[in-house]
Amino acid sequence: MSELNLESVLTCPRCGFARRETMPVDACQFFYECQGCKALLTPKPGDCCVFCSYGSVCCPSRQRAAGDPCAGC
Repeated sequence: MSELNLESVLTCPRCGFARRETMPVDACQFFYECQGCKALLTPKPGDCCVFCSYGSVCCPSRQRAAGDPCAGC
């Protein structure tokens, strides 16, 4: 398996503000406060974390499950 991609760009669905963040490797991040509009983001139904819902790269857990760190959610 390839190395995990730990960088993802989170994009707020409310205001469109985007910011590069480092994903935790040992937990799913359920909450994220947008730095643009201060909205509290939570995962969409069926997603495990905010990175899988609003990020450019899925979380490490999903990357491991897919076997491909560049696979889309």
